[in-house]
Amino acid sequence: GKHQSKPAPPFTPGRGAAGIVREVGAGVTGVKAGDRVLAITQLGGYAEWVAAPATRCLPLPNDVSFTEAAAMSLTFDTAWFALRDRARLAAGETVLVLGASGGVGEAATQLAKAMGARVLAGVLRAPTREAARAAGADEIIDLSAPDIKNSLREQVFAATQGRGADVVVDPLGGDYFDAALRCLAWRGRAVVIGFAAGRIASIPANYLLVRNIEASGVQVSDYHERRMADVAACFREIFALKKSGKITPPRATSFPLEAAPRALRAIEAREAAGRLILSPRIK
Repeated sequence: GKHQSKPAPPFTPGRGAAGIVREVGAGVTGVKAGDRVLAITQLGGYAEWVAAPATRCLPLPNDVSFTEAAAMSLTFDTAWFALRDRARLAAGETVLVLGASGGVGEAATQLAKAMGARVLAGVLRAPTREAARAAGADEIIDLSAPDIKNSLREQVFAATQGRGADVVVDPLGGDYFDAALRCLAWRGRAVVIGFAAGRIASIPANYLLVRNIEASGVQVSDYHERRMADVAACFREIFALKKSGKITPPRATSFPLEAAPRALRAIEAREAAGRLILSPRIK
């Protein structure tokens, strides 16, 4: 009950359903029975059958499996809008990704590298360093170092010859966001993705002014509601990058639909590696 979106119970949760269209309603154009699609649903995905508006059903290339599409949904589009739309990332810039081993963090690392950026991957645990490098990170930034306020800046400045990062992608918040603001280069852009660290940070407006920096946020659900044409363009680029080998779908573990509670408990207990996918049995 702590998420900003609170549908009234009872409801069926689940986003990013991938599959084959069974039938379409009268007057529907652009989608037909038999099409492979990724349905950008807000609710309803934890089910054997899903009803979705035709405008939210995106064509799925044959080289993208249903599991890959579901695994990339919500993380790769969030990262894409953070980099392309909010941060206006340009090739040659430096991106600091906080929480680079998480779902959005790994997607942001891969996409930023594919977009021509130099990527600094912030990780909290040593075992995740190799995964961050495999995702395309040029440098590893240790988020577990003592005195994060100063140690983060020291590491980023050392990796950028004192210039700082042009873009920060932050799904953590709290002390990490506070420290990351001090790492931005002149005219740098910080993009807030979430608050996995717990505390929602505050920004002194004068700091934005004197540093000529900016901060913005991404709640990708709003793009799904308001800008589906942009979402379609987002996934066209994501699928094209996947086909070219510049990005790789995240690791995914499939659970049967009836095991949804077990999958959610694994996420809550931080026992999940990669993305967890629910696979209903369709007769």
